[in-house]
Order: sequence, then structure tokens, then C-alpha cells
Amino acid sequence: MEIFFDTLSKSVLFSNISESEIKKMLVCLKASYRKYSKGGMMIWEGDKVSEVGILLYGTARSLKNDIDGKTIIVTMIEPSNFIGILLACSQKRKSPVSVQASQEAYAVFFPIEIIIEGCSKRCNCHKILMKNLLAGIAEKAMVLHDRNDCLIKSSVREKIMTYLLTVSKDQGSKKISIPLDRSSMAEYLNVERSSLSRELSKMKRDGLINYKKNYFVIF
Repeated sequence: MEIFFDTLSKSVLFSNISESEIKKMLVCLKASYRKYSKGGMMIWEGDKVSEVGILLYGTARSLKNDIDGKTIIVTMIEPSNFIGILLACSQKRKSPVSVQASQEAYAVFFPIEIIIEGCSKRCNCHKILMKNLLAGIAEKAMVLHDRNDCLIKSSVREKIMTYLLTVSKDQGSKKISIPLDRSSMAEYLNVERSSLSRELSKMKRDGLINYKKNYFVIF
């Protein structure tokens, strides 16, 4: 676990908590660790979720199938990101999405009851943890808000530009790298792959963007 403390410290849940305190809290919080192969399911649609997870390495994505059976990527999950935080906090609601490892992944999970109720020691770090949990819920809500911004756009071009500008803002640069191949990008934007490829070519021709594989420049 030693190599993952840097990732944990970057997580919202352990913000403003020292590495030495995180080590103690992992025992207190009854942390459990799980490894997933590419394509492995972390959460199935319809599951009841009682744990908050943090991705330690690899990537994952939350997925939903529409009424036509088409797969839509709802969110992308990267190291230090939460897994199932909103579902765990809602407690009784069944998951409306599945969460799948996009590549080999490793994650740590904590029972939500222990986070909320606190440990027997009632240490100051646990008070910080509760504040961080609320911040994590707010952060996840904003991620879903950004996701919805893409979905409500009427044209393929608007969807693409909204997504690229969101990534640009997160990375603090007009030169960006996206974590999606073309098929996954089409699923994320809820458009046909052929339509996506055509529109990307048009946007490049119109001088709005340049790109090579997953690397984009926004003009």
C-alpha cells in the first residue's frame, strides 16, 4: 500500500490529513482493497451500494444502457476519484449505472456507516473526514453537472466543443490529452462514431481544433 499514499492524499476524502494520519485511519475505517482486470465490474446497475471507493490506479467508467441497448458513458473515473459516493450516501437507492474498469485497476473501499458514525476514538481527523465527505459529494455533483452540459447540446459540434473545453479547464491548457478513444468518446457524447469522426474533421478544417489521436489543441 505504501506506493498509493500519494494517490490517497490527492483524494478529496483525505484532503488536509497527513500521510501518517491516513495510515492510521485506513485501519480505523476498515479499508478493503480490490483488484480488477480490464472490463471487470466494480458496481452493477441495480446494486445497493454501502461503500465509498477511491480508485488507486488504472481507470474506470460508469455506464448506462438506454432503451435501445446503446451504451452511454456517464462519467470517467481516474486515480484519486471517488467510486459510488452518491449511491453510498443515499443508502437505499439502487445504482442506476454500472461501474467498469477500463483497464487493470485497483481500488480501496470504506463502509459508509463507519465514515458517518465515526470511530470510537472520535479523533479530530474524523471531523475533517466528514467535511471532506461533503466536499466529495459536491464535487461529484459538479462532475455530473458538467456531463449534463454535454448531453443537452443539440449538435454534435456543440457536444464535442463543450467536452473539450471542460477538459481544457481541468488541465489548465488549450493543449490537452483526453482519456477516451474515438469509440469511447462517441459513447460519452452519445453520438454515432461516424458522426463524431466527420464532425472532428470539419472542426479541424474550420480551424477550431487540431488533433492527433487523443491529443487536441483548441484554437
